Amino acid sequence: GAGQPAPVVTALPKREAFGVVIEAVGTALARESVEITSKAANTVTAIRFVEGQKVARGAVLVEFDRAQAAAQLEEAEANLAESRNQYARGKDLSVTQALSRAQLDQLETAVKTAAARVAAARAKLEDTVIRAPFAGRTGFRRVSVGGFVNPGTVITTLDDTSIIKLEFTVPQSLLADLAPGLPVTALTEGMNGREFKGRIATLGSRIDPITRSIGVRAELPNADGALRPGMFMTVRLEGHEAPALLLPEEALVPEQGRTYVYVVKDGRAMRREVVTGGRRPGIVAVQS
Repeated sequence: GAGQPAPVVTALPKREAFGVVIEAVGTALARESVEITSKAANTVTAIRFVEGQKVARGAVLVEFDRAQAAAQLEEAEANLAESRNQYARGKDLSVTQALSRAQLDQLETAVKTAAARVAAARAKLEDTVIRAPFAGRTGFRRVSVGGFVNPGTVITTLDDTSIIKLEFTVPQSLLADLAPGLPVTALTEGMNGREFKGRIATLGSRIDPITRSIGVRAELPNADGALRPGMFMTVRLEGHEAPALLLPEEALVPEQGRTYVYVVKDGRAMRREVVTGGRRPGIVAVQS
């Protein structure tokens, strides 16, 4: 009847270690990734890799015509030898003052110039062979033997996917819950629900002024190569744990942008405003 107390369900708040659960979406990136290109215009004479092949660091990928570069190196080495001979004769003549100091300096400069030209020619010859800058897996081949390539022409791609870098963003409000080393769990479509475990590697140095979020990069071991760069992934992680007062989520009463709970005292329910923090399914942490 009227005026009779209504039955209520109560719960005791608990103070426990609590870490906010953060969920986000991100993009998988290779540990190292590069497009293999040529430094100079030349003709392809040999291709030493197979598409999708794992190659070691320093492995030869492509060879170019080296005849002209080799001839230029021989010419530069011959000029260097001649410059050195002239400098040696000049030193002998300078002893008898048959050659001035200025003339001897000119001969010495000629030797240094010739040596620099040899180094440049040798570097040009080395550029006729393209090697893998790091261990990884090659992509599609974009050139053929006999083809002429220009500087910057993409020959293939090389990706090191032994570790996958997963980049995602987290709201600025959760910055205090993030730190390098926190474990993360990631999933992606097409993997039958397989979970990939990793850790946060680094946090961005800036907050995006538009989204008010911070970039986070996690690293996921990928020894079997199941993950590939460009994959869309969902990531879940738990922030730093700290003691917090935990309440059932259904005890919260939102009203005009504020949050209240009813506290039972001496048989009466008294409304108290609270400031909430992180949440878990069915549980919310109270900050104050």
